[in-house]
Amino acid sequence: MAGEALYERDFYSWAFNQANLLRQGRFEQLDLGHLVEELEDLGNRHYDQLESRLIQLIAHLLKWQVQYWKQTNSWRATIRVQRTAIAKLLRRNPGLKSRLDEAMEESWLEARDLAIAETDLPDEQFPDVCPFSFEQVMCEDFWPNSQMEIEGS
Repeated sequence: MAGEALYERDFYSWAFNQANLLRQGRFEQLDLGHLVEELEDLGNRHYDQLESRLIQLIAHLLKWQVQYWKQTNSWRATIRVQRTAIAKLLRRNPGLKSRLDEAMEESWLEARDLAIAETDLPDEQFPDVCPFSFEQVMCEDFWPNSQMEIEGS
């Protein structure tokens, strides 16, 4: 009960208290309900990071394809950085691989909206469904060429 009150009042202290209780093997004193919630939340943060990085990566690939005349080293760097960060995240958290299709699907609309906002082009310039597979977005040799490729796919 005391752990539950501390959780509401001071999360930082609660977390360290729970860690100490675990270290000491005092399992009966653990705030199990909140502990389970926090562990699940911790796992979800990794998924959220994957989704956030996919949004940035896909948006930049769309910009690269649709505004090919404006391609910059900054866009190229963002694409490379996101690919590297996603690969590292998946290496460190291999369980996320089972959710890649879901993450791609959930990232698509935000990525499209971000690309539209950043290019200031009409919505119609962008496909309704993601034209890239996960394998493509992660391939270091994949650099979409033009709007024609989207329309032709």
